[in-house]
Amino acid sequence: MFSTGKTNTRAAGLRAAAAVFAASAFALSGCTTLHTTAPSSVRAHGAAGAPASFGTADCRRAKCIALTFDAGPSENSPRLLDILKEKKVPTTFFLLGKRHIEKYPELVKRMAAEGHEVASHTWDHKILTEIPDREIRQELRKPDDAIEKLIGRRPTLMRPPQGRTNDAVHRICREEGLAEVLWSVTAKDYTTNDSKLIQKRVLEQASRDGIILLHDIYPGTVPAVPGIVDALKERGYVFVTVPQLLAPGKAEPGTVYRP
Repeated sequence: MFSTGKTNTRAAGLRAAAAVFAASAFALSGCTTLHTTAPSSVRAHGAAGAPASFGTADCRRAKCIALTFDAGPSENSPRLLDILKEKKVPTTFFLLGKRHIEKYPELVKRMAAEGHEVASHTWDHKILTEIPDREIRQELRKPDDAIEKLIGRRPTLMRPPQGRTNDAVHRICREEGLAEVLWSVTAKDYTTNDSKLIQKRVLEQASRDGIILLHDIYPGTVPAVPGIVDALKERGYVFVTVPQLLAPGKAEPGTVYRP
C-alpha cells in the first residue's frame, strides 16, 4: 500500500543518529542539570478533590505504564494500529513532520480517531540544543500546525530528538504551550531488527509509571509489540497514554517529564 524506499532511507538515517547518541541517552547541551518531574508527583499534586478514575485507569491505584512511539507515521503504522486496536492498548505517538505527517496524513487522523495521544517529535528531527531559537520555534510549530489541521486539536506534548534539551528549549516550549516527555525504558530498536531482543529489553526495564520508547519506523519493532503487551499485561500492568499517566494532574508547558 505504501512505498518503502524513502522511508527506509529515512529510518536508516535516524538509526545512525540514534546510535551515536546511545552512550549518553540524556546528554545535554547548554544545561548542566536536567530537572524532571515524575508522573507520581504530578498525580499527587492534582489529586485534591479529583474524581476516582480517569480515562482507562486511575494510575494512583493501578500499575500503569505508557507505551510511546517516535518518528512516525510510517508504512509500519497501519499494522501497529491494528495490533493496538485488537489488544485495546492506548498509546502516545510523537510524530515527525517532514516525510511523515506530510506523507501519511490519514494515519495521523486514524491515530487520533482510535483514541491515541498525538504529540510532536519536531518537524525534521533537528537537535534542538544545536540550533538558534528561531529554528527551535519552527521545529515545534510546524508539526503542531499540521497536526491541528488534521485532527482539530493542537498537541500539548513533545519529545525532543535524542532527548536533548536545555533551558532555551524549555523556555520556547513553555511559550508554545508544550510539555517535554522523555522516557525510562528504551529497547534501542535503532540498533537491531531482532524483535525478540527488542521485547526482552523492554521487559527487563519495565516498571510502574514507566514510559517506554519505541520507533515504529524500524522493521523489528512492530512485530515485537504483541509480545511486549501480552507479557506486561500478565504482570498486571495497565497501558495508558502519557496524559492518563499524569491524571488527575496535567502536563505543564515548559516542564520535562520522566519517571
